[in-house]
Amino acid sequence: MPPSTLLSPSELSYLHSSLSLDLPIRPDARSPTTFRPLVAETDLLPTTNGSARLCFADGSEAIVGVKAEVERTIGASSTSSDVFARGEDGDGDTKMQSAEEEMNEERRRLARGKGQDSWIEVTIDMPGFARDDDGVVVFLAQMLQEGLVADEGLRDRLWIGWGWHWRIYVDILLLTTPNSYPLPLLSLTTHLALLATRLPAPISRIDEDPLFNDDWDAAEPLYPPSGSAHASKPPFTLLVISVEDNIFFDPSREELAVADAVCAVTVGTIDAPVSSGKRREGTPKLRLLSLRIIDPPARLAAATSGTEAEDDQGAWRPARGGMKRAVVGKMVKVVLEVGGVGEEVMTGLEGFHDG
Repeated sequence: MPPSTLLSPSELSYLHSSLSLDLPIRPDARSPTTFRPLVAETDLLPTTNGSARLCFADGSEAIVGVKAEVERTIGASSTSSDVFARGEDGDGDTKMQSAEEEMNEERRRLARGKGQDSWIEVTIDMPGFARDDDGVVVFLAQMLQEGLVADEGLRDRLWIGWGWHWRIYVDILLLTTPNSYPLPLLSLTTHLALLATRLPAPISRIDEDPLFNDDWDAAEPLYPPSGSAHASKPPFTLLVISVEDNIFFDPSREELAVADAVCAVTVGTIDAPVSSGKRREGTPKLRLLSLRIIDPPARLAAATSGTEAEDDQGAWRPARGGMKRAVVGKMVKVVLEVGGVGEEVMTGLEGFHDG
């Protein structure tokens, strides 16, 4: 989806030159890793398990709702009914709390590797696209779902017991016509919605038909909060561009117009707290989930118009060829390193949820 721009060829050339400097100058004076201001809120849709709304400074706005339903797992194997046969020979009242904690821990252990990709569904509704099978809509939905299913921790959390699981539906609505490539907006809103998602606490054993606590205050977060024994965060996708050897996060419409290459970097967390080095205690360690190269808008426009090979069409022409391997490596490093862009984004989004 190449964004439209009203810049002339000479203005595009000037912008490209400014972004190519050793100390690059962005049109809005941001540093290469600084994001534009945004406004967000969570838990705004009362009939969902989790929801969020996010608005970028350019006016682009999206809302995401997450719904969860219990389903029977086709072809699931059964197990012996004595998996949780413990603590019943003593005082049940005094052992109830410890037995419940033990059951939850055992449930997490047994769930590892049992999650399935089909338990997660992502749908997107965008202005100007009446059909949900349009190529642009399908591509964006596939990229978002790719990151969610790559997060094995999310799939395993949907496992309830032998023969039952949660199916979650992530419904994304883009409320405004996008002024830039909408992937980061949709991804960050989805991240916040999943961070706010809660599921009813199970009170049945894993070899029984599922039974849940009907007290919503006792519902368990889909992603355990920071500082807990199994702290984790939903994945998110960042859009990164390169101009010559410089990289920039959260590109504006004008910056996308002169990008030499565009890359979508999806990161998630490792399901364990880390307290070493410079990382804050309880902050999950980041890991790379997927990396996608997206055709720059300028190159797509040139290929469509058939003027790429002509030298006299303007003061600036899009670069040819792919991304340099060193640039790709630099992008990933800046996102994943301790105290890097990935941690900054994750901490900032968690602040919206806590607020």
